[in-house]
Amino acid sequence: MGEELSCETPLGIPIIDFSNKDLKQGTPEWDSVKIQVRKSLQEFGCFEALVDEVPLELREAVFGALKELFDLPLETKMLNVSEKPYHGYLGVHPARSPLYESIGIDDPNMENVEGLSNIMWPEGNPTFSKPIHYLAEQALGLEQMVRRMILESLSLEKYMEEHMDSNYYLLRLMKYKGPETTEAKLGLYGHTDKNIMTILYQNNDVHALQVRTKDGEWIHVKPSPRSFIVMIGDPLKAWLNGHMHSPFHRVMMKGNETRFSTGLFSIPKAGYTIKAPEELVDEQHPLLFKPFTNDEFLGFLYTEAGQTAECALTDYCGV
Repeated sequence: MGEELSCETPLGIPIIDFSNKDLKQGTPEWDSVKIQVRKSLQEFGCFEALVDEVPLELREAVFGALKELFDLPLETKMLNVSEKPYHGYLGVHPARSPLYESIGIDDPNMENVEGLSNIMWPEGNPTFSKPIHYLAEQALGLEQMVRRMILESLSLEKYMEEHMDSNYYLLRLMKYKGPETTEAKLGLYGHTDKNIMTILYQNNDVHALQVRTKDGEWIHVKPSPRSFIVMIGDPLKAWLNGHMHSPFHRVMMKGNETRFSTGLFSIPKAGYTIKAPEELVDEQHPLLFKPFTNDEFLGFLYTEAGQTAECALTDYCGV
């Protein structure tokens, strides 16, 4: 681990401004951002999206809501259950995520956010549900905008409706405990995301996310308070036949302060076949991945081969 940490560089991931009020399809502003999105996702697989100023009171409300949530007794947090893997409460894992715990909300509309709130606090808790739902809405709008830009940039508009309807959303609320050391410790193991796209927001100044470049260097990500981090996952990389990159990333923590963050994950629907459009396959770009469904791919990840694979996507369905 020490050798990997020494590879950190002062490089940063691309920063793209989404705050322009005129950022609408068909405008020069849209086309300019679309080009930046494509280049960033091809090279890094992620970028920092600057949005309209996130009000200080909202950041404080989200921070307070997350702290209040994770301060609840363990037996209360464990009431967050789901039949789907990785969707309910996830507690500390000594080897893979020794400082991390998280809680999930399927389809984070107001009704479902309040549903979680009512489980955690039987009398309800609007100071939790209102800011969390607002943040989820902001992340959802950004996610759908970026995906439209991706398809437009690759002239795949005819797939737009099918593609935008191929997923559902999961919001994860996350806590990383400070290890109380001056040396960086693993907060969440290195991985690529196994969903279409991830929109991350952190609302305090504990900058612990690291992204590995294609050259193997680690970038320490330090987003501003008005930014979301946009990241591609393996299913979208496969659907795009490798035209865009899904980055390997991890969380490294040090010091005493806790890191709170949220992640909106767009996940392929059960049974939906992920197959690269014919327009992205030619002699210069031969097919990289056989068609697959994400639920089958997740099943592979539970096997010994999936757990030990250096690149699970390639091992599972690589041509």
